[in-house]
Amino acid sequence: MHDPNSDLNFDINLEEISKIEGAASLQIKVRDKKIEDLKFSISEWKRFYTQAIKGKPATAIPQLVARICGTCSNAHLLCSIEAVEKAFNIIPSAQTMLLRKLLYYGLIIRDHALHLYIFSLPDVYGKNSILDFDENDPIQHQLLDDTFAVKEVGNQLSIVVGGRSVHAPYPTIGGFLKLPKIEEIKSLKPKLLEVRPRIIKLVKIFTQAPFILKFNYPITFSGLVSPDFSFLEGFIQTSQGKTIEEKNLGDHLRGVIIPYSQARGFMFDSNYLMVGALARLNISRDRLNQKTKIDLADCLNLFPSTNLFHNNLAQAIEILHAIDSSIDLIDRLEKIDLEAPPKINFFETTGIGVIEAPRGTLYYQLNFNNDGTVKKGEIIVPTGQNQIVMEKAIYQLVEDLLAGGKTKEEIVNEVEKLIRAFDPCMSCAAHFLKVKWR
Repeated sequence: MHDPNSDLNFDINLEEISKIEGAASLQIKVRDKKIEDLKFSISEWKRFYTQAIKGKPATAIPQLVARICGTCSNAHLLCSIEAVEKAFNIIPSAQTMLLRKLLYYGLIIRDHALHLYIFSLPDVYGKNSILDFDENDPIQHQLLDDTFAVKEVGNQLSIVVGGRSVHAPYPTIGGFLKLPKIEEIKSLKPKLLEVRPRIIKLVKIFTQAPFILKFNYPITFSGLVSPDFSFLEGFIQTSQGKTIEEKNLGDHLRGVIIPYSQARGFMFDSNYLMVGALARLNISRDRLNQKTKIDLADCLNLFPSTNLFHNNLAQAIEILHAIDSSIDLIDRLEKIDLEAPPKINFFETTGIGVIEAPRGTLYYQLNFNNDGTVKKGEIIVPTGQNQIVMEKAIYQLVEDLLAGGKTKEEIVNEVEKLIRAFDPCMSCAAHFLKVKWR
């Protein structure tokens, strides 16, 4: 016999969530169809990277911190390189910046494709996993083919320029230890053109996706803005129109100790903060590649958006931008000159690096001794910056679902979709959101 009280009173415990940087969990206590308690926590297990780099020479830092993440390692690599360069007044050449952008567009293509095709598309098609797609269905079969084709193009772009798709060995402070061959770079253009229509199709899928959660609270969307939407350069801009130099970003990120979470949450000044693709599109969609803007004009009208599920759509748009921008850079590249990395003159100083990782703004502050060794370091990753908004959004969603008479099983399903839409670090794991009922 059905117990009517079970629809009014229940507990949800989503635990042991594997992810790239640790684990996360969610506990919800519902009594009389009201949320009595909700806790979303991130566990980084305190791997002490900022302690491990103390005393290490500046030249060793980039390859050390690249190991923080197994999927967007090249984001940590390039952000830490920028912090060292800013510290010791090293200005990379135009060629170096062009190659870094190509390397980074490869990361954006591969990492966003991993999230959208493998973790989010099953939600759109009502599947538990991409492995459940029907190979006899021509649409689903084609999406499986698209998954691997798009990821491979991103991989190849990073491999050709950086030496590997993750933990790239070639980029270094002031340049590259080994330069790519121009003919190998040129050979990537047809591959980029081949997957381009696949991404336009992906954008349409997420434009039409029925998921909606418009955030009900005042929120600051923040991100790095540059004329070419490069992810690597520029200044910080907020959805309130505030402009901030990279070196001053730390003054506005207010760390919040969350007693039940091992990771700090962050506010922007005193406001809720969201970083990532949705924030970037809200702030600087007008700076996307011109070809991207022409082909996606209709869906770009959806931004600025407070529908947090549009983070998926924004990522799909960024893939097309990365493809179009890569093609433009490849067309511009006429030769690759040999460039020796600069000699570094060490002194006591501080360097700050800020780039847009796939999941949002990544911040490095490195303090150096006069011999070039690290005195102190601070690293602020995107998922920590989004943690408070994620919890608030989950609370809002669960309230709406309870008011709509949804069951606890339906609530779990919808909460999973919302957490995935943020593309937090833990969404890359094989065992996402193991559910345990108490």
